[in-house]
Parts: sequence; structure tokens; C-alpha cells
Amino acid sequence: MSELSNEIHPLFYGAPTTTEFKKLRKRIVRYAREAIEQYGMIEPQKGDTRPKWLVCLSGGKDSYTLLAVLYELKWRGLLPVDLLACNLDQGQPGFPATVLPAFLEKMGVPHRIEYQDTYSIVMDKVPKGRTYCALCSRLRRGNLYRIAREEGCSAVVLGHHRDDILETFFMNLFHGGRLATMPPKLVNEDGDLFVFRPLAHVAEADCEKFANSMKYPIIPCDLCGSQDGLQRQQVKQILDTWETNSPGRRQVMFRALMNTRPSHLLDPKLFDFANLTRQSPSDAEEKDKIPLLR
Repeated sequence: MSELSNEIHPLFYGAPTTTEFKKLRKRIVRYAREAIEQYGMIEPQKGDTRPKWLVCLSGGKDSYTLLAVLYELKWRGLLPVDLLACNLDQGQPGFPATVLPAFLEKMGVPHRIEYQDTYSIVMDKVPKGRTYCALCSRLRRGNLYRIAREEGCSAVVLGHHRDDILETFFMNLFHGGRLATMPPKLVNEDGDLFVFRPLAHVAEADCEKFANSMKYPIIPCDLCGSQDGLQRQQVKQILDTWETNSPGRRQVMFRALMNTRPSHLLDPKLFDFANLTRQSPSDAEEKDKIPLLR
């Protein structure tokens, strides 16, 4: 798709023409396409009805990048789904409520803006000194599921990237006592909606470079950012230190999440250690006599 094409989507108007930015954009789109294909995010079309995705837009760098990448894939004919951008205004004081509607109108992006004052609930229920993220996220997710159902969407699409996934893994490891993270694809508890994370392979730094280069109107989350000593921030600092001391370590650790060996872990629910048997010498000799099919 030419940068100078008259048919380019408005989301890409004013994109830098530098080689560096073109490589960045190509890399992000490639990684997103790989994740969509690898984890089977595109459902078969039923008759004349195409799948519809609710693309969650917070106003942060990640969600802007997500929206732009999905529209680029759709523009190229590689994403046969309908997209509906959605912002949930949670009643946070000082939230610039007009920024996203104005941006989406200007870009010609179909959207829904929903107001739900979950901020007051979070502030009322969370004790002083505790983090807001868990309750805030749960309330937000419940509203997004409701909106997706009302709009006839089959999937809720989130902007979590590679670094979010890594940080969640280490938070579970350090504080939860389990090996788990955000999967690129899951089904909600009610079983009626998919949750997709197409940016699962994309680095946070690339999202930041992309959104800043496009000069998208970034809205910071002051609710989370106002709390010091969050577990996620501590984990992020650890990962930053490791990356500084050994460049590329984040990507190596991310690849490890895609290369698990249950027999080399300790969970008997994943591997049947109790019934693991050894071969006798005669069994091994007999096995060697059987020709292998190639």
C-alpha cells in the first residue's frame, strides 16, 4: 500500500516517510498478522455475516497502535472482519472526554463511547494504600463484554503487547505462585465471547514509537500512574535492568513462553509423572529393529 495513495485510510494520513518508520510499521503489522494467524483469531464467515470485533480504545499508545494495525490489515484485505472501536469512559476526574470521540469522527472510524462511573466504585471499595488495577480492570471488562453483546460482536480485542504478557508472567511467578500470563486468545467465563490480543508479539517500545510518530492524541491513565510501588512497575524495572545488561533478553524470555516442556516442569496435572515408565534393554533393542517411517 503506497503512502501517497489517495485511498489510504485516514488513520495513516501524515505518516512519516522515513525508512525507519516504514520498517517499524511493517514490523508491527507483520507481528500482528502472525499472531492473528498463529492463534486462529479469524472465525469462518457464516453466510453473508462477517465476524465483528469490539476494539477497545483507552487512548493510550497501545490501543491507538492496535486500531491502526487492524485497519491496515483490513485495508489490505487480510482481515475479513468488521471493526467497532469502543471507549469506556470510567468517570475518572480530569479525563478528556471529547478527545477520542473527536479523533474517531475525524478518522471515520465506527465507534461507541460508553460512560460508566466505575471510578467511584473503585475509590470506595479499595482500601487506602492498595492498588486499584484488579477491581478497575474487572469492572471495565464486565462493561466491555456487555457492550460487545449489545453490538453483536463475537470478540473483544485488547491492546496488550509482548511486554504486558512478560510482566504478567513474572507477576504471577513472583506474587501468585503460578506459571501463567495473558494468552493471545481466550474465551470469557460465560463462553460466549473471544478475547483477542493481536499485539501479543509486538514490543512496547515499538507501540510507543509508532503512536508518537503518528502524533495520536495520547491520554495517560492517571489512576494507575498515581500509585507508587505497583507490582507491575517493580517487575518492569527488573525487566528493564535485564534488558540493559543483556539486550534481547525480553525476546528470548518471550520465546520461552512459546516453547514449554511439561515433562520438565513439576505439575502432575500437565504430565503424568506417576505412570512414567522406563524401557528394559530388550524393549529398546526391539524398538531399534522397527524401521522408522519418514
